[in-house]
Amino acid sequence: MQKLAYITVGNIQEAKEIAHQLVKKRLAACCNLIPQITSVYEWQNQIHEDSEVLLLAKTSEDQASHLIACVRELHSYDCPCITVLDLVDGNPEFLNWIDEQTNAKRS
Repeated sequence: MQKLAYITVGNIQEAKEIAHQLVKKRLAACCNLIPQITSVYEWQNQIHEDSEVLLLAKTSEDQASHLIACVRELHSYDCPCITVLDLVDGNPEFLNWIDEQTNAKRS
């Protein structure tokens, strides 16, 4: 099954760096960066409101845990938002492309 990783990042440059590494390492077929989202959250007993970048990464079930580990290594946050959702339907050719792009065995 194909997956969609939902990741928030503090700025566009860091988001681009993470996205490039995910695609280069074949952990994601494609990443979309949506700049200037507003996040409201509690951290260390204080309410914060910050601008962030939303990074959406299309990946495969086989690569999802590796993607999470890679993002955690590259991310500047102490506790980055990384969630992975199942893609339950979609264009079959596109879903197959995700699997092809994230197949680590492909040369």
